[in-house]
Amino acid sequence: MIELLLLTAIAVFVGWRLYTTLGSDSGSPDGRPRNQQPSSPATPASQPRENPAGLRPAFTGPAASGLETIHAADPSFNPKEFLTGARGAYEMLVKAFADGDRETLKRWLDTDVYEAWDAAIAEREKTGSEAPQLLRLRQSEIDAADLDEQGAARVTVRFEAELGIGDMTRGSEEYWTFMRDTGSDDPNWILDDVDTP
Repeated sequence: MIELLLLTAIAVFVGWRLYTTLGSDSGSPDGRPRNQQPSSPATPASQPRENPAGLRPAFTGPAASGLETIHAADPSFNPKEFLTGARGAYEMLVKAFADGDRETLKRWLDTDVYEAWDAAIAEREKTGSEAPQLLRLRQSEIDAADLDEQGAARVTVRFEAELGIGDMTRGSEEYWTFMRDTGSDDPNWILDDVDTP
């Protein structure tokens, strides 16, 4: 009986120490709410979360100089996180194009790009031809980056994908340029240009 009481007391003491050291899920050890970052919106190529630790991302590859310039203007910019968002944007926008979802496209495309894609959708609807479906995104990499005098950052990503049209499968290689005004409070990037090799 004494051993049981002793073990219970030890367990309570250890639990109390863990609680005061690590804190509960709703606050820090001193009882104040934890400083939580708001979750990023589910947007195609949104600006990454702030970097509280002040860690500087690595800039490598052919676009390293441009990426570093963008980071200097916007310290929250992280190429790795940007590329993850760009992949999500590619998948979302290719699907929106295939579905003829003009509302989604208009939100995330620059005016010139939207007008070209809208015309292609209209032609497809007129002729009744099938839309290309994304089967697999094989590769993506940042190809170029720059910051203009007005503070507009542009990052070009090369995408290699496998598309299906009816029973046919074909490879696709495109260069998508995303743009964002680094002086704006809007964290989202828009698709500014699309090129092929």
